[in-house]
Amino acid sequence: MSMIQDPMAVFAVCALLCALVFWSAQQDWAKAFYRVVPSVVLVYYLPTLSTTFGIIPTSSPVYDWMRDYLLPASLFILMMTADVRAIFRIGPKALVVMLSGTLGVIIGGPIAFLIFKSWLDPDSWKALAALSGSWIGGGGNFAAIKESVGASDASIGPIIIVDTAVGYTWTGILLFLVNFQKRFDTWLRADSAIFAELNERLASFQERTSRPIRVADALATVALGFLGAVLCRELGMWLFEATDPVLMGIAPSLASIFSMFTWMVILITTLGIGLSFTRLRRVEDGGGSKIGYAALYLFLASLGAKADLAGLLSAPILLLVGAVWIAFHVIFLFAAARLLRAPLFLVAVGSQANIGGAATAPIVASAFYEALAPVGLLMGVMGYLVGTYGGLLCAFLLRLAAS
Repeated sequence: MSMIQDPMAVFAVCALLCALVFWSAQQDWAKAFYRVVPSVVLVYYLPTLSTTFGIIPTSSPVYDWMRDYLLPASLFILMMTADVRAIFRIGPKALVVMLSGTLGVIIGGPIAFLIFKSWLDPDSWKALAALSGSWIGGGGNFAAIKESVGASDASIGPIIIVDTAVGYTWTGILLFLVNFQKRFDTWLRADSAIFAELNERLASFQERTSRPIRVADALATVALGFLGAVLCRELGMWLFEATDPVLMGIAPSLASIFSMFTWMVILITTLGIGLSFTRLRRVEDGGGSKIGYAALYLFLASLGAKADLAGLLSAPILLLVGAVWIAFHVIFLFAAARLLRAPLFLVAVGSQANIGGAATAPIVASAFYEALAPVGLLMGVMGYLVGTYGGLLCAFLLRLAAS
């Protein structure tokens, strides 16, 4: 039992930790530390330590609220204020790197299972198949694959620990690598000038057009963000209820992709992109994206709070399977990046488009280049769309490995 249980108090702790991190990052005495450790890493891991030491819980209604409402609102704000024309200049290289990471997950799972097969339950391949859905597009595909292969509820508990412990640890490593991207880009023979230029262009535009944040600006941004999130959530629910029976009848595997959350993210992306071409994008003049990023970092803190380090000891063999599995994902990513001369930014965002989906890909993208969070969201959406297909293929290979 944690010391703090009240959802409002838990939210206050997450907000306080975020504020302390960004405040300390601006202090002269901490600059040497933050040149090595990006501030985003602490936003993630300080809540993790808080749950490990029993200060705040690993499960709370406020985490669900941040996932269901705060995250969609922040993504809507960031899409609405983005320079989408400039973002699309990145090209197909990003998609190829992301799909290479997907292939690493599909192949790595069965190989990791075979390595540790003698220590695993014969039916554990079903739970691992569910994990493959989570690691190709995010948690939205987890349930779809679980139901598709008939994994038992009892087998899912340890897999969730593997998902959060291994997956979120890899997210933390990517955030840590932000300050070393020049070294990696040199090794990858990559030119990241286009991303630096794009980030500078977007940041410069924001600086030229911005004005001090006024109450009216903040209220307009918050209102548009939550109105857009609620609208997309309701429309997503309606589309899910309207299309699911039809898809279940003609294409069950396709139906498993289009959950309510998937529809919501697609709508947020589509509507947000559309509004970015209208006068509503001018909320950025009043610092609209800063509010979006603040909400995004609060959500990142809630993700960190779920990754209780004490849970690492409860499923040692499965944790080893997860570590070997994700190593294949990483190898495939870096191999593709070196062949294509793609920078670490695309490796990191392509990885999170798989492992974390639309939830964490924008966070990792913004850690590398603050103005490029919408790139992460777009790639995260693509991860969702291929997630169930890739997960079902991985499940088939796992079934062959188990026989």
